Amino acid sequence: MGFISWIVFGLVAGLIAKFLMPGRDPGGFIITILLGVVGAVIGGFIGNALGFGGVTGFNIHSFIVAVLGALILLFAYRAIKAR
Repeated sequence: MGFISWIVFGLVAGLIAKFLMPGRDPGGFIITILLGVVGAVIGGFIGNALGFGGVTGFNIHSFIVAVLGALILLFAYRAIKAR
């Protein structure tokens, strides 16, 4: 996938993660995009390590992996910012 595709995919994954885990987060739109993109990478890495496969393109499996990675990253981000 190209750079713009990753941004769009990360934006959608980040927005879904924020919808599933609502609350006040500092940063807004840009942080949501970054959490989604980095979460997709983390989700792909964890998925590959566990044998589930990673983020391979625009398909439902990759979307689920990306959203799960974004949720993990959002949880960690909130835990760090709460201190």
